[in-house]
Amino acid sequence: MQSPHIPVLLQEVLDTFNDFDNGDFLDCTLGYGGHSKALLQAHEKLKLIACDKDLEALKFSKDFLKKFQDRISFNHMGFKEILTQIPTQNLRGILADIGVSSLQLDKNDRGFSLNSDFLDMRMDQNNPLSAKEVVNSYSKEALEQILKDYGDLAPVASMLAQKIINARSQKEIVSAKELSQIIGNAKLKGRNISLALLVFQALRIEVNDELGELKSLLESIEKANLKNCKLAIISFHSLEDRIVKNTFKRWEKDCICDERAIRCECGKNHSLGKILSKKAISASKEEIGYNSRSSCAKMRIFYFR
Repeated sequence: MQSPHIPVLLQEVLDTFNDFDNGDFLDCTLGYGGHSKALLQAHEKLKLIACDKDLEALKFSKDFLKKFQDRISFNHMGFKEILTQIPTQNLRGILADIGVSSLQLDKNDRGFSLNSDFLDMRMDQNNPLSAKEVVNSYSKEALEQILKDYGDLAPVASMLAQKIINARSQKEIVSAKELSQIIGNAKLKGRNISLALLVFQALRIEVNDELGELKSLLESIEKANLKNCKLAIISFHSLEDRIVKNTFKRWEKDCICDERAIRCECGKNHSLGKILSKKAISASKEEIGYNSRSSCAKMRIFYFR
């Protein structure tokens, strides 16, 4: 059985956890099981805690990973919740790939792609907020803000928001295909990506509260009091990567006194561990050649002592 999704940075993930001996491993974003299968094959003593909020992905992965079923527990929930629901004392590895899977992007009824007949973009089908609701009910100011914040579209955000407002005043926008036609296929000066793709990115982040979910995951990891555990996070957006980078820096700091303080008064014993990736790890040219979606992927690694 083949997975319909090509996992990004697969060799880099295997290299990151090549010293895994035994214990529990948490895949916060199981998806279609590519990373987990490779890790289960590489480490016979690894016990996998698998988590995903997409029921379709969980159903597929239960079958895809059937031969390892005695070493896996499956959990249907968002990754921001999983660490409060599992024992963590034997947790030795955590992986979070917070991108959208290729199957979600390509499947027509999920409404992620530019040519979809639907306008959905929910990773969790139980989420009451869809892209259709955002596009048809948000004010111009709100649309403009998410296009600026999540789409890096500041120079044209007002114009694009007005385009959406004008179109929906004539009729409800019901498909991604309609929306992409409204936006058009122009590109920002100096950038080789269409405005429509950036608009869709912004909508997806808004619908799924992706930055809020990432912050919540990092907060739950910080509170888990992990020891001898390696964490790898793969992100696909500069805002996500910045959150991970800055959080890892804060976790590594011994001193948490105000920078204006004359002398340290905190005891300089607040470091949770060590950053193992001073620079973000990116996909090789070879990987980008056979999986173009890996071109935006960045992985950062932290070790909890």
